[in-house]
Formats: sequence, structure tokens, C-alpha cells
Amino acid sequence: MQVVVDSLLTQYTRLGNGKSIVVLPGWADDSKNWGPFQQQMANDFDVVVVDLPGFGGTQPPKTAWGLTEYASFVGAFLKKTNIQPTAIIGHSNGGAVALRGLASGQFGVDKLVLLASAGIRNRYKGRKKILRLITKSGKILTLPLPSGVKRRLRRTVYRTIGSDMLVAEHMQETFKKVVEDDVQADASHINVPTLLIYGEKDQEAPVWYGEQFHQLITDSTLEVLPGAGHFVHLDRPKEVIKSILEFLV
Repeated sequence: MQVVVDSLLTQYTRLGNGKSIVVLPGWADDSKNWGPFQQQMANDFDVVVVDLPGFGGTQPPKTAWGLTEYASFVGAFLKKTNIQPTAIIGHSNGGAVALRGLASGQFGVDKLVLLASAGIRNRYKGRKKILRLITKSGKILTLPLPSGVKRRLRRTVYRTIGSDMLVAEHMQETFKKVVEDDVQADASHINVPTLLIYGEKDQEAPVWYGEQFHQLITDSTLEVLPGAGHFVHLDRPKEVIKSILEFLV
């Protein structure tokens, strides 16, 4: 399905019946990867998965966005489609967007599910300094190098700082704004029941992120799934869906 939201052609998928839940995928992810999850949850809910601007079938923003702009977009999408979700499920960066949107009143839900949610940025102060240096001078420093060498060098540097920028190079300016935006203050203002699910082996959003959000969100439950990585819903789909259904139903 497609709809124009804030002048951006927006792609989303919708499946099932009953109360609506909205899924916000993580950085560079889109609705195609959520098909199996959507099909299983559709037995109990009307499941909507949105391609956030810049990914999947949704046009990129015309200017660099941060979490606030993404949260505003989600609010506008819900209003445009007349969807009133009983819950939002946010994965990784989608979780950070959900926290910003709920805390700022861009949209409201009865319950919140955070899967490997990102948004804790203070551990990366040193890495952000490196990122700023790279983005200001990196092209100049590597200019004399052959293109293949430059690509390998960039890939090595961005992997060192834990960046997903190379996954979506057309979104670099937006990425820089997003990774400097911390949502811990937003989390402390969440007043709806919240389920936090993290993977034991996740290196992108480690378990201590979940522990920190658990402390900040008063009515929250934290589950850690053994052996699972950052895409916890793909690594342990049965356990994740079971936990979500028990939490929502």
C-alpha cells in the first residue's frame, strides 16, 4: 500500500484483523523483512509495517532528519491513514523513534514493545568525534587513493565506529543526526506498559541498553533471549512472538 505523508510517497503493508499494531523497522530495514512476523501476528491483530523515510518503498526526506522528524512523520502517517494503534513495536532505531514520538505526544498507544531498541548514545562520545572528523575530512584524505582502496578504507573505518552508514549511503546526513540523538530522557517519560526484548549476543544494542531502559520506564518488563543477536525477532521468532502476544492480549 502507498500513501503520501508530508509530501513523501510512503510504502506500508497491512495484514490481519482486530486491533491495530504498528511496526517501526530499524535503520535501513523495511517491511519486506517483516513478512513472516506480520503473517503470524495477523492471526490476532491488524498488523501495519511502515517503511520509514529513506528505506524500502518510502522516499527519503528532503533534508537531514533526526528522531524528532521521524517521530513527527509517524504521527502524520497514523493521522493520514486513520490508524489508531493499540501498540507500537519498534526495532532498533524504530524503537528510538517510538520513544521520541510517545514522549513528545506525536502519537499515543496503550502498550509499547521495544525489540533491541537503540537510542542510548552517551557511550559513543569518542566514536562521534571520529565520525565528525571522517565526514569533514575523509574524502580529502582519501582523494589520491584508487576508488577500490577508498571503499575498503571507508568500510574499515565505519565498522570500527559501529556505523551502519554504508548500508544506506544516501542517508549519511540523516544518519549523523540520528546517532547523536539520545532518548534516555524520553524513556523516563513513558507511562504505558512496555515490553523490552533484547538478544544476549547483540553487539549493536547490547543487553545493558535494555537494562537501562528498564530502569527508566516505570511499568516495563525486560526479557533477554539466549543466543540471539540484534535481529532478535529473526533469531528467535517463536519466543519473540509468544512474548509479544502474551503481553498484548
